[in-house]
Amino acid sequence: MLLLSALLTLTPAIAAEDSLKTFEIPKVVVSAPIKHNGRFEEEPLAVSTFDTDFLEEKRIGGTTDISLVTPNFFQPDYGSKMTSSIYVRGIGARMDQPSVGLYVDNIPILNKNNYDIDYYDLANLYMLRGPQGTLYGRNTIGGVIDIYTISPLSYQGTRIHAGYGNGNTSEVRASTYHKLSDNLGIGIAFSHRYSDGFFTNSYDGTSADRILSEGGRIKIAYRLGNRWTMENTLFSNYVKQKGFPYSLYNTETGAVSPIDHNDPCSYERLNITDGLTFRHDGLRFSFSSTTSYQYTNDDMLLDQDFTSEALFTLRQKQKENAITQEFVLRSNDNSRWQSTSGLFGFYKGVDMYAPVNLKSDGIKQLILEPANKGIQMIFPGKELLIENNTIPINSSFELPVYGVSAYHQSSYTTRHWTFTAGVRLDYEHSAIRYDSRSSLNYLFTLNMNDYKNLPVDLKGKNDESWLEFMPKASVSYTLGSGIIYASVSRGYKSGGFNTQMFSDILQGRLTSELMRALGFPHGSSGSETDILKTISYKPEYSWNYEIGGHLEFFDERLRLDMALFYIDLRDQQLTVFPDGEQTGRMMSNVGRSRSMGAELSASYTHNNFDITASYGYTHARFMKYVMEGKDYSNKYVPYIPQNTLSFMAGYRIKTGHDTNNNIILNLGWQGAGRIYWNEANTARQKFYGLLSASVKLDTGKLSYTLWSSNLTGTEYNTFYFMSMERSFVQRGKPRLFGVSVDIKL
Repeated sequence: MLLLSALLTLTPAIAAEDSLKTFEIPKVVVSAPIKHNGRFEEEPLAVSTFDTDFLEEKRIGGTTDISLVTPNFFQPDYGSKMTSSIYVRGIGARMDQPSVGLYVDNIPILNKNNYDIDYYDLANLYMLRGPQGTLYGRNTIGGVIDIYTISPLSYQGTRIHAGYGNGNTSEVRASTYHKLSDNLGIGIAFSHRYSDGFFTNSYDGTSADRILSEGGRIKIAYRLGNRWTMENTLFSNYVKQKGFPYSLYNTETGAVSPIDHNDPCSYERLNITDGLTFRHDGLRFSFSSTTSYQYTNDDMLLDQDFTSEALFTLRQKQKENAITQEFVLRSNDNSRWQSTSGLFGFYKGVDMYAPVNLKSDGIKQLILEPANKGIQMIFPGKELLIENNTIPINSSFELPVYGVSAYHQSSYTTRHWTFTAGVRLDYEHSAIRYDSRSSLNYLFTLNMNDYKNLPVDLKGKNDESWLEFMPKASVSYTLGSGIIYASVSRGYKSGGFNTQMFSDILQGRLTSELMRALGFPHGSSGSETDILKTISYKPEYSWNYEIGGHLEFFDERLRLDMALFYIDLRDQQLTVFPDGEQTGRMMSNVGRSRSMGAELSASYTHNNFDITASYGYTHARFMKYVMEGKDYSNKYVPYIPQNTLSFMAGYRIKTGHDTNNNIILNLGWQGAGRIYWNEANTARQKFYGLLSASVKLDTGKLSYTLWSSNLTGTEYNTFYFMSMERSFVQRGKPRLFGVSVDIKL
């Protein structure tokens, strides 16, 4: 509170100064980023920037579209919109805590489940790579996606988009932006997307990936006077989809079986986010306060064996309420010394209900067959019987987490040199309260005449706290054509709890208690200490060493961005499927890895021609990783593409004297690989490339586009995993094509 009061007392001294600082991009003017002093391209960090024209002409509608366009940034499109796994520079994980932060209009999105949303009417999108913990904090160990939507104070008009493509895919977006007065503006936007999908479940002939996605946004911007502005962004997204179209995979032949699951696989989500920012921009300082509330209600259903057998199903239903508050005070002048200071706090509470239903085939394979095999050896002709056709394993969780942090970064410029140093101190507290229970009716034919009920339950709580120190230092040298820099920074990703292991824990306890009830010693059923050791995992840490540069030539028509990096990663978090016929998965700290690589991006614009290209190379290996007696040291880290490659070219042909009449041709090619799918490096996806093209007739207010992606119909796998000693994959999407119409009034 003392530091908060000190910040607030500074605001009168900041008043009576100049107006809102802005910079221009095509057709739109946006506020300068709150935590940065100017152009990202002038800072000592690796960053890719995208403006309105690029995002719309290249048809980038989400983070999965940014994947491969940005070097060493990879977000595979698989599973559902819940599985927003992002990998950057060899860092990433498939579940729980994200490795990359997402900000929308200065609002930090806390839940990874909300990352995969539809992008539309964006003014700017920045992809910052490498640890950004000093300014952005927790879970930015791989970088930050920083998004700014169009402001109604800088753009006025109505925009309508409608499109249709194969798979019975339709999309409609409409938005309108107006000034109600010189100082007050409002923007309202809506999006709708539907698709029957591109994969079929052979079990019943239905779509395996049908999706409905709808969203809306209301943005209000108000100049309060005395150099103060207020901006409120309220946005919501609803998703209902069939998902997880996984197929059995033969690792020896590479054969992919048809999708064939007998129980539903689906995902439904509603998220509502509201963020309020007050900002003052003066001659010497800029001050901002951003407050947000985030609500998420999602529901996942899985046929968790992904086959036509009646083994087991999982439901994960959760509600989350979260609030954040951040104050930022930074320099806003041209002095040699520049600084950024801030306070950040958050709280989120999650209520989760996650039952697993063990079905008839699962009861037989996981309980009866192992038990009766042992019984028959001692009592031939006798057996264990279970009356239940389904055994529900019910689990409920409360997962509160909160944190506070303070940070400061300063830079000093002398002639061509700029020296920067910063530090952040984070405190985070995470807790779990769990209540899991199950029961079954059993009969032992040796000495029982009737079924008897056997209940088991687990109930308890645990909490963990972390105090994290995140320093950063860099030096840059200004050339006539740009800057070159060297930097070192530390990042961390939060620890947490493995809720999906409770079904295995309870199933193990149920089996132990059952065998003990029959008079067969079966070892320990799991102490509280063993349970807590299984379900909790520690934070992940990294040191990132980097040299790079941002250069411009030929009157800024040619731009080059380059970086070399070395990352030392400790207590690395990886998703692990336990050996044997287990139903759960868990996050585990596997030891230590190191990642090194290079990035190069280039863009060139001349008259009516533009071209962008990028290449990323990542060499990520485990330095120390021993799991269940198996040594994976020196193996490649799974799910990380060793190469990412992108090429995009556009050409504008004028069709008359009116400069608004153009035919715009776009051609793109993106590639990724090789990707190892497991820690043993025995399964992999070879390098693959996807070709895209579009033709657009633009008359200014009205435009028509014909487009296609994966034009050559390349076949590839976008995901691989093992469950119950079986291999599964999801195929990449086939050739896509469609048409769209855009109206701007």
